[in-house]
Amino acid sequence: MVVEEKIIREVKFGILSPDEIRKMSVTAIVTSELYDEDGRPIPGGLMDPRLGAIAPGQICPTCGNDAKGCPGHFGRIELVRPVIHVGFAKYIYDVLRATCRQCGRLLLPENEAKRYLRLLERLEERWPLLAKMLVAVVKRKAAKVTECPHCGTRQYKIVFEKPYTFYEDRPEGRVQLNPLEIRSRLERVPNDDARLLGFDPESARPEWMVLTVLPVPPIHVRPSIVLETGIRAEDDLTHKLADIVRTNERLRELIDSGAPQTLIDEHWTLLQYHVATYFDNELPRIPVARHRGGRPLKGLAQRLKGKEGRFRGNLSGKRVDYSARTVISPDPNISINEVGVPIEIAKTLTVRTPVTPWNIEEMRRYVLNGPDRWPGANYVITKDGRKIDLRYADRKRIAEMLEPGWFVERHLRDGDIVLFNRQPSLHRMSIMAHIVKVLPGKTFRLNLLVCPPYNADFDGDEMNLHVPRTEEAQAEARELMLVQYHILSPRYGGPIIGGLQDYISGAYLLTSKATLLTQEDVIDLLSAAGYRGEIPEPAILSPKKRWTGKQLVSLFLPKDFNFKGKARVSAGIFMCEDEWCWNDSFIVIKKGELLTGVLDKKAIGAEQPENMMHWLVKEYGTDYARYVYDNMFKMFIRFIEKRGFTMTVDDVALPPEAHEKIKVVLREAEERVKELIEQYRQGKLEPVPGRTLEETLELRILDALSDARKKVEDIVVNYLDPFNNVFIMARTGARGNELNITQMAALLGQQSVRGERIYRGYRDRFLPHFKPGDLGPAARGFVYHSFYLGLTPVEVFFHAAGGREGLVDTAVRTSQSGYMQRRLINALQDLRVEYDGTVRTPYGEIVQFSYGEDGVDPMKSAHGKAVNIDREIERVIGWRV
Repeated sequence: MVVEEKIIREVKFGILSPDEIRKMSVTAIVTSELYDEDGRPIPGGLMDPRLGAIAPGQICPTCGNDAKGCPGHFGRIELVRPVIHVGFAKYIYDVLRATCRQCGRLLLPENEAKRYLRLLERLEERWPLLAKMLVAVVKRKAAKVTECPHCGTRQYKIVFEKPYTFYEDRPEGRVQLNPLEIRSRLERVPNDDARLLGFDPESARPEWMVLTVLPVPPIHVRPSIVLETGIRAEDDLTHKLADIVRTNERLRELIDSGAPQTLIDEHWTLLQYHVATYFDNELPRIPVARHRGGRPLKGLAQRLKGKEGRFRGNLSGKRVDYSARTVISPDPNISINEVGVPIEIAKTLTVRTPVTPWNIEEMRRYVLNGPDRWPGANYVITKDGRKIDLRYADRKRIAEMLEPGWFVERHLRDGDIVLFNRQPSLHRMSIMAHIVKVLPGKTFRLNLLVCPPYNADFDGDEMNLHVPRTEEAQAEARELMLVQYHILSPRYGGPIIGGLQDYISGAYLLTSKATLLTQEDVIDLLSAAGYRGEIPEPAILSPKKRWTGKQLVSLFLPKDFNFKGKARVSAGIFMCEDEWCWNDSFIVIKKGELLTGVLDKKAIGAEQPENMMHWLVKEYGTDYARYVYDNMFKMFIRFIEKRGFTMTVDDVALPPEAHEKIKVVLREAEERVKELIEQYRQGKLEPVPGRTLEETLELRILDALSDARKKVEDIVVNYLDPFNNVFIMARTGARGNELNITQMAALLGQQSVRGERIYRGYRDRFLPHFKPGDLGPAARGFVYHSFYLGLTPVEVFFHAAGGREGLVDTAVRTSQSGYMQRRLINALQDLRVEYDGTVRTPYGEIVQFSYGEDGVDPMKSAHGKAVNIDREIERVIGWRV
């Protein structure tokens, strides 16, 4: 059979006419009652069986299909009086303003209207956007006319009060227009004039925006549920439709009985309210429709829009089966490619495995183990698609019946591939494929090196695990999404997976030239790293045999690897510019031997482009990089474990003479601030160009206090032992920096809000502890004390004010960047790279002739450059030009 290919050229939206609603309806809904005493649906009610079959075994009286095959059928409510469709209220307003109240014609002269119509027809064919602009111009022009050019009737101002009330300013005063009057005006608008107002009369006449018949959606759209108590609970839409039917029938009775007009108008308004809140229950200026319990009802608009709506909540993204979520915890002993999965989760998540002659014995074993023993199986699927639950079946008999062609839903086991994800998913590496390692416990285990791409830590973070179901999905995950293929980030072309914290401290201490290891140490470290080769010759033979950490690191490097670069510790007194360095702060690797320098953040850290790990991944492949991360990095952790690494209060304790020097610096800064304030008060302060005198004073004071803090930082650096553990962490990039040490040991310095000294508070002063108009450092948030010495209550308050800004900033930035990313994704999601290398839209329009204008994948680039010539030379001859 030849299947003809059909291409959807366009999708056209319109408004249902009353006739169309009646044609597609299978019954009129005349009663708000749903069920009779026996619990059967009432014919002519909102749960009429003719609206579709949804219960198992039920046959639809309309189409004759069962619950699976019945698409559902519409009903209708014949409204006694017309009501405005709240979704079209602003379009009704446009038509009322632009057309004559008497003859319904567009308020433009005949010849002008015809000219616009001809222009519109030409524009619609070629430039739809310009056609929309022309319609807007016509509406604006017609709305300004005060006398009809066709019948000469005077026009009155139309006032629209949201959400659905219209008034007309007549000579006798403001008069409300009821929906009946509005509909008769819209009916008088000719087709050509409707076109000029942006309507297609064939699929959307203006009067159809005022409802005379309301379509009732099939039961499939609003199914009822039976609660555990046995009570039947109806959908929000059914509740709302029941209100509409009830009010409509009451209105019919009042009109038939000749009730007073005020009473009829009151019920007509109520009908309008119910119809409006059925469509949208978040309308301005009208009360929200609620359940008896006070919960707001969800209207049709609420079902569709927003994060929880149909599009974003059920189509773009959704809750899925075969997924698990739990807290993550660290495990430095598993591979970067692995994830530790709790046995309980492994027994719940299953992989559908076909039974073949080669695995039938293994599958029988799983079936016999069943759901309770791991590794076992939860279900068996026969050749004819029958699913057997092994909790209730005779497992022994099923194991014997097992044959090729059946499927076994077996437990997750070691070696399976899964997708691991941490939210918010901000970039490609927020979801990667891991290989399962089933472990005891209740948490997912993650190698610490893989934290940066997920932005994960272990303070209670939870992560999601998804099992790919088909062989194709599993193959794609293994070949494209495995962690080792994402070591290099496409954001900056450098390794995003790398050492953090203890790894960096451990690497620094191990590779320091002060570290000498005994044979026992070497054996312990290499066995922790999984090394299976020969131990190298000791670097020192007498008086005792000793090995260096550099020798152990060299065992894991390729024999033809060359690298040179500054270590992070190369700063201040340890600065080195080339390999002739006595401070051990310039890294030199020749032919796979680490000759000088220490490994710190610059060499092995995460998010450090063009470091040692970057070139190892790029030049030796991801398999080799994984081997280094899985093995060599375990040695760093084992070494820091053996040595012990912590900090004490004494690590940030300064001697009395350092405190005296700091006091002198602060006194000088205070004097300088006093001088500046005096100059300002005498009018002698020279303003900075483009700044007021007050702003200039603040800038100068900030500069003076900033200089003082830098001087204090220098004093701290000179007086503290550069080899204490706090300094090691800061200098190697493992954690913190010199500023943090200064704040712990000497002083916190200026606290700021919005980049300025703190001044918002009491009148003329921030806190009542200071004199009005005090501009000195202490009154505006300068903290003189350190965490070591302890802050005064006032300083704690200043510090909290600065800290609060940080928290607010973080929250604001997170929401703004999330929204920005959403907009970018929506704008770019349809672009794709074609096989000819061009980037195109779905219509084939070329956006870029070559992806990224240069055809270079940033992930495979040398930190943005297509080729790093210096590095290529260094690789070959061992030194950089």
